[in-house]
Amino acid sequence: MQTAVLFSNVSRHYGEVRAVDGVDLEVGEGEFFAMLGPSGSGKTTSLRLIAGFEQPTSGHIEIFGETAEGVPPYRRNVNTVFQDYALFPHMSVRDNVAYGLMIKGMGKAERHRAAEEALELVRLPGYGDRPPSALSGGQRQRVALARAIVNKPKVLLLDEPLGALDLKLREQMQDELKSLQQTLGITFIFVTHDQGEALSMADRIAVFNHGRIQQIGAPEEIYQRPQSRFVADFVGSSNILEPAVAERLTGQKGWASLRPEAIRIGETAGKPATVVSHSYTGAMNRVVLDVEGTRLTAIVPAQVSVPAAGASTTAAWNPDAPHFMEGEG
Repeated sequence: MQTAVLFSNVSRHYGEVRAVDGVDLEVGEGEFFAMLGPSGSGKTTSLRLIAGFEQPTSGHIEIFGETAEGVPPYRRNVNTVFQDYALFPHMSVRDNVAYGLMIKGMGKAERHRAAEEALELVRLPGYGDRPPSALSGGQRQRVALARAIVNKPKVLLLDEPLGALDLKLREQMQDELKSLQQTLGITFIFVTHDQGEALSMADRIAVFNHGRIQQIGAPEEIYQRPQSRFVADFVGSSNILEPAVAERLTGQKGWASLRPEAIRIGETAGKPATVVSHSYTGAMNRVVLDVEGTRLTAIVPAQVSVPAAGASTTAAWNPDAPHFMEGEG
């Protein structure tokens, strides 16, 4: 597999602020790659470095084997989709999608035909004559996607493009984005602070914090085998066990992550526990337990009977459920 984007010890500093701090990264051609992290973690700056909106303070960037430092955005074979859509309100949907092709000098009939093909790919056939103001938020996001892919970039950059959508529409767009990427076969690099988006769509995830990558891996690896407390806590929810607590509860000493869904309640062979609180979330119950003086959160199916707060129960998990991490960082 050819390398689409390569970072070699890349940094971007703003005075004393190290927005990106010595990042090494390799994204393969045709990969759906997610950059995940909290605000200020360096993920968006990394995306802007790929797009050419920022230049590295140090290090080396390649896009399909070509040096990217000093190359302006319009000379890079990448396109960016932003959260705010950035559609021109005075233009029709068709002309919005075809705008980049017009700038390149493509004839009107040809660019309009290409725009209609792009609109079909994002499931908006027949919408070309409408103004952006007549569309819903989800439809405007599809138009922004069509405008990006009509130029046939080698790399599509997506900067939190679903952040402005409601939950149900966001989940629908996750499925559609993944399907679109598979249809087009081009490299998608997706920036998000939403771990659910990253886990559901990406082939691989880079977890950022304080300008550095904490871990890179497939979604299952990131979730099941976090390398640090930060990754365990940020990607999903986790019970982080300090070494002494882990030794008491599991017999092994070290920093450990115990996912809430791995804990079962009410089994005869479990450890004695007291229910502190529980809340109903629809398909699941979230139960806070006191287990030998340690607070643990369990997620159990809604059909499982949960004792009232203050009642005694038990907590159990499989021996391989606790994941021991490399350190406490």
